[in-house]
Amino acid sequence: MYPWRAEPSTELRLALDFLGRPVDPAAVVEAGYVAGLVVGFSLSLSAVVVPPQFRAVAVLAAVTVGLLTTHTVQSAPRLLATARRTAALGAAPDLVARTVLSMRLSPTPERAADFAARTGSGVLAASLADHVRQSRHTGLAGFVSFGDAWADLFPSLRRSVALVSAAGNATDRDRERLLDRALTVVMEGTRDQMESFGAWVRTPVTALYAFGVLLPTALVALLPAGSAVGVAVTPLTVVTLYDIALPGVLLGASAWLLANRPVAFPPPAITTDHDGVPDRRRLAVAVSLGVAVCAGVAAGWVTPLWGRVVAASGFGVGVGLWLYYRPVVSQYEHIRRIERSLPDALTLVGRRVANGRAVETAIEHTGEELDDEIGAVFRAGSLRHRQLQIGVEEAFLGRNGVLEAVPSPRVRGSVALLALAAEAGRPAGTALLALGDHVEDLQAIEREAKRGLTHVCQTLKTTGMLFGPLVAGATVALAEGIGGEEFLAEQTQSLVWLGGPVGVYALLLAVVLTGLATGLTRGLDRELLGYQIGRGLVCATGAYLIAYLLVGRLL
Repeated sequence: MYPWRAEPSTELRLALDFLGRPVDPAAVVEAGYVAGLVVGFSLSLSAVVVPPQFRAVAVLAAVTVGLLTTHTVQSAPRLLATARRTAALGAAPDLVARTVLSMRLSPTPERAADFAARTGSGVLAASLADHVRQSRHTGLAGFVSFGDAWADLFPSLRRSVALVSAAGNATDRDRERLLDRALTVVMEGTRDQMESFGAWVRTPVTALYAFGVLLPTALVALLPAGSAVGVAVTPLTVVTLYDIALPGVLLGASAWLLANRPVAFPPPAITTDHDGVPDRRRLAVAVSLGVAVCAGVAAGWVTPLWGRVVAASGFGVGVGLWLYYRPVVSQYEHIRRIERSLPDALTLVGRRVANGRAVETAIEHTGEELDDEIGAVFRAGSLRHRQLQIGVEEAFLGRNGVLEAVPSPRVRGSVALLALAAEAGRPAGTALLALGDHVEDLQAIEREAKRGLTHVCQTLKTTGMLFGPLVAGATVALAEGIGGEEFLAEQTQSLVWLGGPVGVYALLLAVVLTGLATGLTRGLDRELLGYQIGRGLVCATGAYLIAYLLVGRLL
């Protein structure tokens, strides 16, 4: 539809290439122009139905929205690419740790880079694998080009892999010092970036809370006074403001915050199609419909007509999402328990190997000694090793291996190092002991990084799930109470319909703020977002309706 040929920017080309989307960059730019024109022209037509004194404002708003639409379409690939890259950087400390420990077992940068890429998963490991392939037969390990590719988002990663590369040509004493420094650099870089982001994000989140939640919900109580000053408060006006404009602004601000997040720690790569996750699609749909019908009928007894729609939508969709994604979250929790007990298991194996035991024997005895999840994994792997007479790597990581349903790069990378240690023998004991310490340090870094965002994210989540809907429900009840009486010697408008649009706003608030809080710490993981948003919708719907009923009874 766009008659001229647009010239895309280099950043847009790189973003689409990184996302792997077969889309012409020029077509994205042209689509942005067309979308902006269509949206702006369509909204400008609404000026004919608004009062004459507001037509100039309506046209200006239409032009502004059209320009924002153009900018959004053209910027979306860059924002998506940036968000995906920053989410990948949470795996940087683990990747460097695997590289360092591989270097200690066999001080060859090329082999260490290949091992780190092969035993990892996600964007960062795939990027390292690409650079390893490109540097093959060049005498280089691919570390330099890999570090340069990520230097704009994470300078510490480039410094760290450069130290690992330099350790390949150093003496034994200098090599240990360089490898220790490489791991320290990436860990300190992760800690510093998350601390800086945690301090910076408080200001925009406070502004988001004040202008996107507190002020709009407080203004609901003033809507009945609209007729007193000659302003017509119509359902179209409230729906446009509260259900389209405000959620759009909140969504745009959330996308901007997520794009500026330096590092995220996403959950394991598990979906609803994963082995061990029951298929609850039909059950979730059936329960969702049943809950929606029951909630709508119950709400119809105590609230106006709009209460049925809000209750059915919020409770029905919320319960359905929670039920559908709950098995995936249970798998997350299981894997996290395995990761938490991993350092102790690696330390026990390392001590036995350092004392002259074979790695296979050390794994078997460690599994018998531990009675937690990692102990069960080691026992199953040892049993598979004995029965099939296969190596450690194949028993744990091979086809139908023990860890096939455990997509944790930290666990799989550590077990892969155990397989390398089986080839090195007793000298690998020291490296395995260091591995246990490194894994514990990585977990501490992750906890510290999340702790810096805990207050901000908890505020966002509780606002979306509880406080925002409570205030919205109370102010709707106040507005309806005022709307039926004389106010400033003027007959105010009847606002019995007001609870519907504001209720939709409260539900959208729960979706956006809960999603933002989850995305800041864990990344945009579909399953985790669906689970948290489902919980948020249930809590928000209940809080909104209860606040409305309680305040209405007091008036």
